[in-house]
Amino acid sequence: MTQNPTPRTIEASYFQSKLLEWYHKNKRSMPWRDDPTPYHVWISEIMLQQTRVDAVRSYYLRFIKRLPDIQSLADVDDDELHKLWEGLGYYNRAKNLKKTAQLLVREYNGELPSTFEELLKLHGIGPYTAGAIASIAFKQPVPAVDGNVMRVISRLTGDDRDIMQQSTRKAMEEVVRNLIPTDEVHHFNQALMELGALVCIPNGSPKCTDCPVNNICYAYKTGAQNTLPVKKEKKKRVIRHRSILVFVNEKNEFLIQKREETGLLSGLWEFVSVEGEVCTRDLEFLLKRKGLSFSSITKIEDAKHIFSHIEWRMHGYLIQTSYTKPVTSSADVVYPCKIDLSAEGLVIRESEESLLSDLSFRQEQVWCNFDTMKKTYGIPTAFKAYLTSIEKGLIKDELDRADQKLPTDKR
Repeated sequence: MTQNPTPRTIEASYFQSKLLEWYHKNKRSMPWRDDPTPYHVWISEIMLQQTRVDAVRSYYLRFIKRLPDIQSLADVDDDELHKLWEGLGYYNRAKNLKKTAQLLVREYNGELPSTFEELLKLHGIGPYTAGAIASIAFKQPVPAVDGNVMRVISRLTGDDRDIMQQSTRKAMEEVVRNLIPTDEVHHFNQALMELGALVCIPNGSPKCTDCPVNNICYAYKTGAQNTLPVKKEKKKRVIRHRSILVFVNEKNEFLIQKREETGLLSGLWEFVSVEGEVCTRDLEFLLKRKGLSFSSITKIEDAKHIFSHIEWRMHGYLIQTSYTKPVTSSADVVYPCKIDLSAEGLVIRESEESLLSDLSFRQEQVWCNFDTMKKTYGIPTAFKAYLTSIEKGLIKDELDRADQKLPTDKR
Protein backbone atom coordinates (compact mmCIF):
# COMPACT_ATOMS: atom_id res chain seq x y z
CA MET A 1 0.00 0.00 0.00
CA THR A 2 1.20 3.50 -0.80
CA GLN A 3 2.15 5.50 2.26
CA ASN A 4 -0.43 8.07 3.23
CA PRO A 5 1.43 10.13 5.86
CA THR A 6 -1.29 12.78 6.12
CA PRO A 7 -4.70 11.19 6.73
CA ARG A 8 -7.61 13.05 5.19
CA THR A 9 -9.90 15.12 7.36
CA ILE A 10 -13.62 14.45 7.58
CA GLU A 11 -16.23 17.16 7.18
CA ALA A 12 -17.98 16.98 10.56
CA SER A 13 -21.54 18.14 9.91
CA TYR A 14 -22.06 15.94 6.85
CA PHE A 15 -20.57 12.90 8.58
CA GLN A 16 -22.67 13.42 11.73
CA SER A 17 -25.88 13.78 9.76
CA LYS A 18 -25.37 10.70 7.56
CA LEU A 19 -24.06 8.49 10.36
CA LEU A 20 -26.81 9.29 12.85
CA GLU A 21 -29.53 8.93 10.20
CA TRP A 22 -28.18 5.48 9.35
CA TYR A 23 -27.86 4.53 13.04
CA HIS A 24 -31.44 5.31 13.96
CA LYS A 25 -32.65 3.12 11.11
CA ASN A 26 -30.26 0.21 11.60
CA LYS A 27 -29.16 0.01 15.25
CA ARG A 28 -29.55 -3.30 17.01
CA SER A 29 -31.72 -3.60 20.09
CA MET A 30 -29.57 -4.45 23.11
CA PRO A 31 -30.72 -4.62 26.75
CA TRP A 32 -28.03 -2.20 27.93
CA ARG A 33 -28.72 0.14 25.01
CA ASP A 34 -32.45 0.11 25.70
CA ASP A 35 -31.86 1.10 29.35
CA PRO A 36 -28.49 2.92 29.38
CA THR A 37 -28.04 3.67 33.08
CA PRO A 38 -24.40 4.25 34.12
CA TYR A 39 -24.30 0.85 35.86
CA HIS A 40 -25.77 -0.95 32.86
CA VAL A 41 -23.36 0.71 30.44
CA TRP A 42 -20.40 -0.10 32.69
CA ILE A 43 -21.29 -3.79 33.08
CA SER A 44 -22.03 -4.23 29.38
CA GLU A 45 -18.83 -2.54 28.24
CA ILE A 46 -16.69 -4.72 30.51
CA MET A 47 -18.49 -7.85 29.31
CA LEU A 48 -18.10 -6.82 25.66
CA GLN A 49 -14.32 -6.65 25.92
CA GLN A 50 -13.00 -9.65 23.95
CA THR A 51 -16.55 -11.04 23.60
CA ARG A 52 -19.15 -10.85 20.82
CA VAL A 53 -22.41 -8.97 21.37
CA ASP A 54 -24.60 -12.02 20.70
CA ALA A 55 -22.69 -14.04 23.29
CA VAL A 56 -23.00 -11.31 25.93
CA ARG A 57 -26.78 -10.85 25.93
CA SER A 58 -27.75 -13.83 28.09
CA TYR A 59 -24.83 -13.30 30.48
CA TYR A 60 -25.71 -9.65 30.89
CA LEU A 61 -29.38 -10.34 31.66
CA ARG A 62 -28.51 -13.03 34.20
CA PHE A 63 -25.87 -10.82 35.81
CA ILE A 64 -28.14 -7.78 36.12
CA LYS A 65 -31.01 -9.87 37.48
CA ARG A 66 -28.81 -11.18 40.29
CA LEU A 67 -26.70 -8.02 40.79
CA PRO A 68 -28.97 -5.10 39.86
CA ASP A 69 -26.82 -2.33 41.33
CA ILE A 70 -23.38 -1.37 42.56
CA GLN A 71 -24.09 -2.30 46.18
CA SER A 72 -25.10 -5.86 45.30
CA LEU A 73 -22.00 -6.22 43.13
CA ALA A 74 -19.80 -5.00 45.98
CA ASP A 75 -21.33 -7.55 48.36
CA VAL A 76 -21.43 -10.64 46.14
CA ASP A 77 -19.43 -13.72 47.15
CA ASP A 78 -16.42 -14.36 44.93
CA ASP A 79 -17.48 -17.88 43.97
CA GLU A 80 -20.94 -16.67 42.95
CA LEU A 81 -19.42 -13.83 40.95
CA HIS A 82 -17.15 -16.26 39.13
CA LYS A 83 -20.11 -18.53 38.44
CA LEU A 84 -22.09 -15.62 36.97
CA TRP A 85 -19.09 -14.79 34.78
CA GLU A 86 -18.38 -18.40 33.78
CA GLY A 87 -18.09 -18.70 30.02
CA LEU A 88 -17.13 -15.08 29.38
CA GLY A 89 -13.44 -15.67 30.07
CA TYR A 90 -10.85 -13.10 31.15
CA TYR A 91 -11.99 -13.47 34.76
CA ASN A 92 -9.92 -10.53 35.96
CA ARG A 93 -12.63 -8.37 34.41
CA ALA A 94 -15.14 -9.72 36.93
CA LYS A 95 -12.70 -9.30 39.81
CA ASN A 96 -12.02 -5.70 38.82
CA LEU A 97 -15.77 -5.04 38.66
CA LYS A 98 -16.22 -6.11 42.27
CA LYS A 99 -13.10 -4.26 43.42
CA THR A 100 -14.33 -1.06 41.75
CA ALA A 101 -17.87 -1.52 43.10
CA GLN A 102 -16.49 -1.72 46.64
CA LEU A 103 -14.51 1.49 46.04
CA LEU A 104 -17.62 3.22 44.67
CA VAL A 105 -19.57 2.24 47.79
CA ARG A 106 -16.82 3.56 50.07
CA GLU A 107 -15.90 6.77 48.28
CA TYR A 108 -18.60 7.68 45.72
CA ASN A 109 -21.86 6.96 47.60
CA GLY A 110 -22.38 3.86 45.49
CA GLU A 111 -22.54 5.77 42.19
CA LEU A 112 -20.31 5.97 39.14
CA PRO A 113 -18.71 9.41 38.60
CA SER A 114 -19.95 11.28 35.54
CA THR A 115 -16.69 12.64 34.10
CA PHE A 116 -14.16 10.91 31.90
CA GLU A 117 -11.30 11.96 34.19
CA GLU A 118 -12.88 10.49 37.34
CA LEU A 119 -13.96 7.31 35.59
CA LEU A 120 -10.42 6.79 34.34
CA LYS A 121 -9.18 6.62 37.95
CA LEU A 122 -11.24 3.49 38.64
CA HIS A 123 -9.73 0.03 38.56
CA GLY A 124 -10.33 -1.86 35.32
CA ILE A 125 -11.58 1.21 33.41
CA GLY A 126 -9.35 2.44 30.60
CA PRO A 127 -9.76 5.30 28.11
CA TYR A 128 -12.27 3.48 25.91
CA THR A 129 -14.53 2.30 28.74
CA ALA A 130 -14.36 5.68 30.47
CA GLY A 131 -15.32 7.36 27.20
CA ALA A 132 -18.19 4.94 26.60
CA ILE A 133 -19.69 5.43 30.07
CA ALA A 134 -19.20 9.21 30.04
CA SER A 135 -20.70 9.68 26.58
CA ILE A 136 -23.48 7.06 26.55
CA ALA A 137 -24.68 7.32 30.16
CA PHE A 138 -23.81 10.94 30.97
CA LYS A 139 -23.86 12.50 27.47
CA GLN A 140 -20.37 13.93 27.87
CA PRO A 141 -18.70 14.96 24.54
CA VAL A 142 -15.73 12.59 24.80
CA PRO A 143 -14.53 9.93 22.33
CA ALA A 144 -14.85 6.18 22.91
CA VAL A 145 -12.41 4.57 20.52
CA ASP A 146 -12.38 0.79 20.30
CA GLY A 147 -11.25 -1.55 17.53
CA ASN A 148 -14.43 -0.97 15.51
CA VAL A 149 -13.97 2.80 15.63
CA MET A 150 -10.28 2.66 14.73
CA ARG A 151 -11.11 0.51 11.71
CA VAL A 152 -13.75 2.99 10.54
CA ILE A 153 -11.50 6.03 11.01
CA SER A 154 -8.52 4.31 9.40
CA ARG A 155 -10.49 3.49 6.26
CA LEU A 156 -12.30 6.81 6.09
CA THR A 157 -9.15 8.90 6.38
CA GLY A 158 -6.59 6.54 4.83
CA ASP A 159 -4.58 6.42 8.04
CA ASP A 160 -2.07 3.59 7.57
CA ARG A 161 -0.30 3.86 10.90
CA ASP A 162 -0.21 0.78 13.10
CA ILE A 163 -3.39 0.80 15.21
CA MET A 164 -1.60 -1.22 17.89
CA GLN A 165 0.54 1.83 18.66
CA GLN A 166 -0.68 4.08 21.46
CA SER A 167 0.20 7.17 19.41
CA THR A 168 -2.17 6.03 16.64
CA ARG A 169 -5.00 5.50 19.11
CA LYS A 170 -4.42 8.97 20.57
CA ALA A 171 -4.51 10.51 17.11
CA MET A 172 -7.77 8.75 16.27
CA GLU A 173 -9.31 9.85 19.57
CA GLU A 174 -8.66 13.44 18.47
CA VAL A 175 -10.27 12.77 15.09
CA VAL A 176 -13.39 11.46 16.83
CA ARG A 177 -13.37 14.28 19.37
CA ASN A 178 -13.57 16.79 16.51
CA LEU A 179 -16.51 14.91 14.96
CA ILE A 180 -18.72 14.66 18.06
CA PRO A 181 -21.90 16.73 17.65
CA THR A 182 -23.26 19.06 20.31
CA ASP A 183 -26.46 17.04 20.52
CA GLU A 184 -27.02 13.27 20.36
CA VAL A 185 -23.61 12.74 21.96
CA HIS A 186 -24.84 9.50 23.53
CA HIS A 187 -25.86 8.17 20.12
CA PHE A 188 -22.82 9.30 18.15
CA ASN A 189 -20.20 7.03 19.71
CA GLN A 190 -22.57 4.08 19.56
CA ALA A 191 -23.25 4.85 15.90
CA LEU A 192 -19.53 4.76 15.09
CA MET A 193 -19.15 1.42 16.87
CA GLU A 194 -22.25 0.04 15.16
CA LEU A 195 -20.96 1.06 11.74
CA GLY A 196 -17.75 -0.87 12.44
CA ALA A 197 -19.64 -3.90 13.73
CA LEU A 198 -22.27 -4.16 10.96
CA VAL A 199 -20.81 -2.54 7.83
CA CYS A 200 -17.13 -1.64 8.07
CA ILE A 201 -16.33 -5.17 9.24
CA PRO A 202 -12.94 -6.86 9.74
CA ASN A 203 -11.66 -10.15 8.33
CA GLY A 204 -13.12 -9.92 4.85
CA SER A 205 -14.68 -7.47 2.49
CA PRO A 206 -16.60 -4.69 4.24
CA LYS A 207 -20.15 -3.97 3.09
CA CYS A 208 -19.18 -0.70 1.41
CA THR A 209 -22.32 -0.39 -0.68
CA ASP A 210 -24.36 -0.29 2.56
CA CYS A 211 -22.19 2.40 4.12
CA PRO A 212 -23.89 5.79 4.60
CA VAL A 213 -20.59 7.66 4.13
CA ASN A 214 -18.90 5.64 1.38
CA ASN A 215 -18.74 8.71 -0.87
CA ILE A 216 -16.20 10.32 1.49
CA CYS A 217 -14.27 7.14 2.34
CA TYR A 218 -10.60 7.00 1.25
CA ALA A 219 -10.46 3.19 1.35
CA TYR A 220 -13.62 2.77 -0.75
CA LYS A 221 -12.42 5.23 -3.39
CA THR A 222 -8.93 3.72 -3.63
CA GLY A 223 -9.77 0.05 -3.12
CA ALA A 224 -7.78 -0.14 0.11
CA GLN A 225 -10.51 -1.73 2.24
CA ASN A 226 -8.57 -4.94 2.79
CA THR A 227 -5.25 -3.26 3.58
CA LEU A 228 -6.65 -0.89 6.20
CA PRO A 229 -6.35 -0.71 9.09
CA VAL A 230 -2.70 -1.64 9.51
CA LYS A 231 -2.18 -3.92 12.47
CA LYS A 232 1.17 -5.51 13.08
CA GLU A 233 1.19 -9.14 14.13
CA LYS A 234 1.25 -9.93 17.81
CA LYS A 235 3.97 -12.05 19.29
CA LYS A 236 3.30 -15.75 18.91
CA ARG A 237 1.49 -17.36 21.82
CA VAL A 238 3.46 -19.46 24.23
CA ILE A 239 2.35 -23.09 24.06
CA ARG A 240 2.03 -24.87 27.41
CA HIS A 241 1.22 -28.55 27.82
CA ARG A 242 -0.78 -29.66 30.86
CA SER A 243 -2.01 -33.07 31.91
CA ILE A 244 -5.54 -32.80 33.35
CA LEU A 245 -6.32 -35.37 36.04
CA VAL A 246 -10.06 -35.95 36.41
CA PHE A 247 -10.40 -37.81 39.70
CA VAL A 248 -13.75 -39.58 40.18
CA ASN A 249 -14.82 -41.68 43.18
CA GLU A 250 -17.30 -44.52 43.65
CA LYS A 251 -20.12 -42.01 44.36
CA ASN A 252 -19.57 -40.47 40.92
CA GLU A 253 -18.16 -37.33 42.55
CA PHE A 254 -15.35 -35.36 40.94
CA LEU A 255 -12.45 -33.66 42.67
CA ILE A 256 -12.02 -29.95 42.00
CA GLN A 257 -9.80 -27.46 43.76
CA LYS A 258 -9.42 -23.72 43.92
CA ARG A 259 -6.57 -22.08 42.04
CA GLU A 260 -4.26 -19.65 43.79
CA GLU A 261 -5.39 -16.04 44.23
CA THR A 262 -2.75 -14.69 41.85
CA GLY A 263 -1.86 -15.48 38.27
CA LEU A 264 -3.84 -16.99 35.40
CA LEU A 265 -7.46 -17.93 36.28
CA SER A 266 -6.78 -16.93 39.87
CA GLY A 267 -9.37 -17.89 42.46
CA LEU A 268 -11.33 -20.17 40.12
CA TRP A 269 -11.96 -23.92 40.41
CA GLU A 270 -10.28 -26.57 38.29
CA PHE A 271 -9.43 -30.22 37.98
CA VAL A 272 -6.09 -31.34 39.36
CA SER A 273 -3.34 -30.96 36.77
CA VAL A 274 0.35 -31.49 36.15
CA GLU A 275 2.61 -29.26 34.05
CA GLY A 276 3.64 -30.96 30.83
CA GLU A 277 2.45 -34.02 28.92
CA VAL A 278 2.76 -37.26 30.85
CA CYS A 279 2.13 -40.83 29.71
CA THR A 280 0.00 -43.30 31.64
CA ARG A 281 3.11 -45.12 32.88
CA ASP A 282 4.61 -41.94 34.36
CA LEU A 283 1.28 -40.99 35.89
CA GLU A 284 0.95 -44.35 37.59
CA PHE A 285 4.47 -43.96 38.94
CA LEU A 286 3.74 -40.43 40.09
CA LEU A 287 0.53 -41.28 41.94
CA LYS A 288 2.15 -44.19 43.74
CA ARG A 289 5.11 -42.06 44.81
CA LYS A 290 2.67 -39.45 46.08
CA GLY A 291 0.90 -42.07 48.16
CA LEU A 292 -2.40 -41.85 46.29
CA SER A 293 -4.66 -44.86 45.80
CA PHE A 294 -6.41 -45.52 42.51
CA SER A 295 -8.09 -48.46 40.84
CA SER A 296 -7.66 -47.38 37.23
CA ILE A 297 -6.22 -44.69 34.99
CA THR A 298 -7.87 -44.15 31.62
CA LYS A 299 -6.68 -41.84 28.88
CA ILE A 300 -9.47 -39.50 27.80
CA GLU A 301 -9.67 -36.76 25.20
CA ASP A 302 -7.11 -34.06 24.61
CA ALA A 303 -8.26 -30.45 24.44
CA LYS A 304 -6.95 -26.99 23.62
CA HIS A 305 -7.72 -23.56 25.02
CA ILE A 306 -6.33 -20.25 23.78
CA PHE A 307 -5.77 -17.32 26.10
CA SER A 308 -4.61 -13.95 24.79
CA HIS A 309 -0.91 -14.81 25.24
CA ILE A 310 -0.81 -18.51 26.13
CA GLU A 311 -2.19 -21.64 24.51
CA TRP A 312 -2.93 -24.61 26.74
CA ARG A 313 -2.70 -28.03 25.12
CA MET A 314 -4.32 -30.39 27.59
CA HIS A 315 -3.98 -34.14 27.86
CA GLY A 316 -6.78 -35.74 29.86
CA TYR A 317 -6.73 -38.70 32.25
CA LEU A 318 -9.62 -40.19 34.19
CA ILE A 319 -8.48 -41.57 37.56
CA GLN A 320 -10.85 -43.82 39.49
CA THR A 321 -10.37 -43.76 43.24
CA SER A 322 -12.17 -44.51 46.50
CA TYR A 323 -11.50 -41.12 48.10
CA THR A 324 -14.49 -39.13 49.38
CA LYS A 325 -12.69 -36.75 51.73
CA PRO A 326 -10.12 -34.01 50.99
CA VAL A 327 -7.00 -35.45 49.41
CA THR A 328 -3.49 -34.89 50.68
CA SER A 329 -0.39 -36.57 49.34
CA SER A 330 2.50 -38.06 51.21
CA ALA A 331 5.41 -39.97 49.78
CA ASP A 332 5.71 -41.76 53.14
CA VAL A 333 2.39 -43.58 52.73
CA VAL A 334 1.86 -45.97 49.85
CA TYR A 335 -1.60 -47.39 49.24
CA PRO A 336 -2.35 -50.50 47.17
CA CYS A 337 -2.28 -49.83 43.46
CA LYS A 338 -3.66 -51.80 40.57
CA ILE A 339 -0.15 -52.09 39.12
CA ASP A 340 2.91 -52.87 41.21
CA LEU A 341 5.38 -50.49 39.62
CA SER A 342 8.15 -51.36 42.05
CA ALA A 343 8.27 -54.85 40.60
CA GLU A 344 9.28 -53.37 37.27
CA GLY A 345 12.48 -51.98 38.75
CA LEU A 346 11.67 -48.40 37.80
CA VAL A 347 14.02 -45.65 38.87
CA ILE A 348 13.17 -41.97 39.36
CA ARG A 349 14.24 -39.90 36.40
CA GLU A 350 14.81 -36.16 36.61
CA SER A 351 11.54 -35.56 34.74
CA GLU A 352 9.67 -37.67 37.29
CA GLU A 353 11.16 -35.71 40.17
CA SER A 354 9.79 -32.60 38.47
CA LEU A 355 6.36 -34.20 38.23
CA LEU A 356 6.44 -35.10 41.91
CA SER A 357 6.93 -31.48 42.90
CA ASP A 358 4.36 -30.21 40.39
CA LEU A 359 1.44 -32.40 41.48
CA SER A 360 -0.08 -30.79 44.53
CA PHE A 361 -3.47 -30.78 46.21
CA ARG A 362 -4.58 -27.42 47.50
CA GLN A 363 -6.28 -26.77 50.79
CA GLU A 364 -9.51 -25.59 49.17
CA GLN A 365 -10.85 -28.66 47.40
CA VAL A 366 -14.16 -30.47 47.20
CA TRP A 367 -15.67 -33.69 45.93
CA CYS A 368 -19.00 -33.02 44.23
CA ASN A 369 -21.31 -34.45 41.61
CA PHE A 370 -21.64 -32.80 38.22
CA ASP A 371 -24.88 -30.96 38.98
CA THR A 372 -23.40 -29.33 42.08
CA MET A 373 -20.23 -28.48 40.20
CA LYS A 374 -22.23 -26.86 37.42
CA LYS A 375 -24.53 -24.85 39.71
CA THR A 376 -22.10 -23.77 42.41
CA TYR A 377 -18.50 -23.57 41.28
CA GLY A 378 -16.92 -21.30 38.68
CA ILE A 379 -15.07 -23.66 36.32
CA PRO A 380 -13.15 -21.77 33.58
CA THR A 381 -14.06 -22.30 29.93
CA ALA A 382 -10.58 -23.76 29.50
CA PHE A 383 -11.94 -27.03 30.92
CA LYS A 384 -15.13 -27.02 28.83
CA ALA A 385 -14.18 -30.17 26.92
CA TYR A 386 -13.98 -32.20 30.13
CA LEU A 387 -17.16 -30.71 31.58
CA THR A 388 -18.95 -31.58 28.33
CA SER A 389 -17.63 -35.14 28.47
CA ILE A 390 -18.97 -35.54 32.00
CA GLU A 391 -22.34 -34.02 31.08
CA LYS A 392 -22.77 -36.23 28.02
CA GLY A 393 -21.89 -39.38 29.95
CA LEU A 394 -18.67 -40.01 28.04
CA ILE A 395 -16.74 -40.17 31.32
CA LYS A 396 -19.14 -42.87 32.55
CA ASP A 397 -18.54 -44.83 29.37
CA GLU A 398 -14.80 -44.69 30.00
CA LEU A 399 -15.33 -45.85 33.59
CA ASP A 400 -17.43 -48.80 32.42
CA ARG A 401 -14.75 -49.81 29.94
CA ALA A 402 -12.06 -49.45 32.61
CA ASP A 403 -14.05 -51.67 35.00
CA GLN A 404 -14.34 -54.36 32.34
CA LYS A 405 -10.55 -54.40 31.98
CA LEU A 406 -9.83 -54.83 35.71
CA PRO A 407 -8.70 -58.29 36.86
CA THR A 408 -11.12 -60.41 38.90
CA ASP A 409 -8.94 -60.18 42.02
CA LYS A 410 -9.29 -56.40 42.13
CA ARG A 411 -8.86 -55.14 45.68
